[in-house]
Amino acid sequence: MNVSIAAKAEHFDVLIVGAGISGIGGAYHLTQQCPGKSFVVLESQEGFGGTWLTHKYPGIRSDSDLYTFGYRFKPWVGPPIATAEEILTYMGEVIDENDLARHIRYQHRIVRAAWSSADNLWTIDAVRTDTNEPRRFTANFLWMCQGYYRHSEGYTPEWAGMDDYKGRIVHPQTWPSDLDLKGKKVVLIGSGATAATLLPNIADDCAHVTLLQRSPTYFIPGRNANDLADILRELKIDETWIHEIVRRKLLLDQDLFTRRAFEEPESVKQELLAGVSALVGPEITAQHFTPSYRPWRQRIAFVPDGDLFQSVKAGKASVVTDEIERFEAKGIRLKSGDLLEADVIITATGFNLNVLGDIDFVVDGKPLNFADTVTYRGMMFTGVPNMVWVFGYFRASWTLRADLVADFVCRLLNHMDERGAMKVSVALRPQDRDMPLMPWMDTQDFNPGYLLRGMHLLPKRGDKPEWRHSQDYWREKDELPLVDLDDAAFVYEGKAAADQAA
Repeated sequence: MNVSIAAKAEHFDVLIVGAGISGIGGAYHLTQQCPGKSFVVLESQEGFGGTWLTHKYPGIRSDSDLYTFGYRFKPWVGPPIATAEEILTYMGEVIDENDLARHIRYQHRIVRAAWSSADNLWTIDAVRTDTNEPRRFTANFLWMCQGYYRHSEGYTPEWAGMDDYKGRIVHPQTWPSDLDLKGKKVVLIGSGATAATLLPNIADDCAHVTLLQRSPTYFIPGRNANDLADILRELKIDETWIHEIVRRKLLLDQDLFTRRAFEEPESVKQELLAGVSALVGPEITAQHFTPSYRPWRQRIAFVPDGDLFQSVKAGKASVVTDEIERFEAKGIRLKSGDLLEADVIITATGFNLNVLGDIDFVVDGKPLNFADTVTYRGMMFTGVPNMVWVFGYFRASWTLRADLVADFVCRLLNHMDERGAMKVSVALRPQDRDMPLMPWMDTQDFNPGYLLRGMHLLPKRGDKPEWRHSQDYWREKDELPLVDLDDAAFVYEGKAAADQAA
């Protein structure tokens, strides 16, 4: 997109893309670890929050506990699984308590980011979404915190006959404010965390909800409470200590669970199924809630108080495991031949991968295709200077990695200052040049649909730890702080680098 820029560019040391959980955390860490750096946060939406602002569907909540999804520096004092409203309140407190609002520009959609080695600068062209006015910024360093899916639209497959259907088709990501489900027959397509959240939150209003899934997903039902946190509060322990203690205990438990899922998958599978069976019985569990894959090949959502299964048990909802043949005027014809009649069809079928904000990237006049680069620890990319990307964990809370990457960015910025370097990029070392290159993620290990659909857009990985995106928080929490910033993988340019070469 061409943008006509009339105003003079504003310059900042660091430009953060996105005011979601990663961007707000990054802004906080900059104020604490790089207090001399000027920075701005550009956000395309009308407010902060990212996912938690975008999604408006009934019951929207986290599928990770807030002791680990929350920031390490800000105690969480609510229930482990939190609503979007509670998460936005928490993030708002971080902004207010640390005077971050003055650094954030809302309704600024970035359309182009161009790096110039001659100037050692990024030039960022944006458009005000409220006025359509162009804005230009320059920055020494670009910090990509925009998330990993396209906020403007969700993913809905193209099924035969969709135009024949006489009812309304809705995707949760663009939930309409005028949608009234009272007394309606609803078919909810999907089997992940979104479907599990929606069903119990609409079941009371609907005449009936049918959850239509192609294949089952693993869930963990349980009380939306943390016994350890409750005990510590009874003992009048300070909330800062409670947050840290509970966080460490949860991370220990999650590490053990993840390892067991790989080492003894059948035992873990039976434990997960037993939790569901206790609520809906063994017959329904066997028919509709027994996945064909081993645990952790896709995310496992926590179902607070088993509300999904309580709705099924109470008869307010039913589950159908089948495939869609086509849409018809009155509903969905299944491959089994059955017709599911519906006044409203909700497609909780996932989202579209967003590769670095769908921004037009240019490096020294040449268009950048990230699929042609190799990732450095899932944060930097060969041939792309002065930029770090935050991409969180699949099997642990996103924010755990956002905090670790923030530490890395701040350490890298301070190291560049110490060297007097104006530019840093990553490059394959001599010992890496014959390294086999593979897709970004091993889909035999983790294979959600959005990743499979978008893998060709993502950078490559190598077979060495430095050139892969680890999904192991418990390893990275020790490894990332010890990364040698003078390793040959880092290429610095600037006064100190020139002096060193001389």
